[in-house]
Amino acid sequence: MNNFFSQVKDVIQASNPKLKAELLIILQDDFKKNKLDFTNNQDIIIFKEASFSSFCKIVPAHEVSQRQSLNTTQGKIALIHAVAHIEYSAIDLALDACYRFSDMPKKYYSDWLDVAADEQRHFEMLVKLLSNYNVCYGDLEVHQGLFDASMKTQDLLSRMALIPRYMEANGLDANLMIITKLKSVKDTKEIVSVLETILEEEVDHVKKGDTWYKYACDQKENFSCNYFDIVNNVYPNSFKRTKYLNVQARKDAGFSDEEIDILKNL
Repeated sequence: MNNFFSQVKDVIQASNPKLKAELLIILQDDFKKNKLDFTNNQDIIIFKEASFSSFCKIVPAHEVSQRQSLNTTQGKIALIHAVAHIEYSAIDLALDACYRFSDMPKKYYSDWLDVAADEQRHFEMLVKLLSNYNVCYGDLEVHQGLFDASMKTQDLLSRMALIPRYMEANGLDANLMIITKLKSVKDTKEIVSVLETILEEEVDHVKKGDTWYKYACDQKENFSCNYFDIVNNVYPNSFKRTKYLNVQARKDAGFSDEEIDILKNL
């Protein structure tokens, strides 16, 4: 019987998208058929390199090519590639949530494997869009902000606060903004359709993060869980005002009215 955590690690470290997709299918199948041993006898490591480092040119975030007008072909390509990179990174983020935290309820692992499968499907949808422009994932420069954030959060509470509840929740806002802009641009119907699917399904991902964030809070005795303080402790001054705050999506994902009010009044 294979070890669950070791198998998850293999998927995370897969050297290319095709191999990652194949190993993820095997992992999910083994999980559903109860073929995996959850005894964690290995040393959990902090990864030194993102899995995409072997086929993407990684640059600091401020050096990534500025997105051009969505009215141009290059602007559309840059947008799709950027979102594809987020989704590919998100596969690893979901899997790392499984790998890094042992002795969790089985539902926890089931949730994050489901998220990984969704992110894989989203990535494939975006790769298909890129192919319409004869572009492949990895043809444009990328940054590794999401990877760095995950490696900076080695406890469950900060991980659930920072990745799903902050970064992915910010994606709910950004996706709404992009969809709104694209609807006034010609020849973007297919892109909008894919982004709308991603937005709808990402709400559930943030909701899962919210569930396990609250679970982690409940495990802390005599500890006041303040979402904003936890995030700012990892990345100071993280919260910025946006006119595209996706209030309904955030509420559906578990944000309280109090948290929404704070975000509205930044």
